[in-house]
Formats: sequence, structure tokens, C-alpha cells
Amino acid sequence: MILFGNIFLALAKIVELADGLLTIYKYVLLASVIISWVNADPYNPIVNFIYRATEPLLRRIRRHMPDTGMLDLSPLVAFALIYVVQIVVFSTAYHYLTATGMALKLRG
Repeated sequence: MILFGNIFLALAKIVELADGLLTIYKYVLLASVIISWVNADPYNPIVNFIYRATEPLLRRIRRHMPDTGMLDLSPLVAFALIYVVQIVVFSTAYHYLTATGMALKLRG
């Protein structure tokens, strides 16, 4: 049982790592929003990286949204989706995996 407990705890750490990566992606998305407000050089490597990292997700969201003219609401939808995934999926999975892992380790 201790082996299964350790496996569940390792999976909990992987979920925690994925949650941290989504938090970093939120900051990259915020940087993308700020860059869209200023006249940034598109040939700058940092601006180019931020654009390449965020545009695939934002493009998919824009495809399903109505046209709002100059106002782009796709970053808000992306933030909301990320928060839902972090709270509902990752938080639930993390708590379940840690509780189950500890219970299996105590039983073993």
C-alpha cells in the first residue's frame, strides 16, 4: 500500500507542477495584453515569444466569439478558462490525490 500511496503523492506533485505552469502562462497572457496596448517592436525576441505562446489559444477563442470590433475580449475568456481549470480540475485532483496517497501510506 505504501507504493500506491507514493504513486498518488507523485501524481499530486505533477498536478501541482501543471498548476504552476498555468500560473506562469497567465503572466505571459497578461504580458500579451499589455504589449497589445503599446506599440511594441514585433521583431523583438521577447515580444515574438509572447505572441507565439499566446496567439494559438486566443485565436481559437476568437473563432467562437462574436465580433466586438476593436475590443478583444478573448484574453478575458482565456483567463476565466484557466481559472476554472486551476480551481475545478487541478485543485480537486490535488486534494484527492494527496488525501488518498496519505491514507494508503498510513494503511500500509
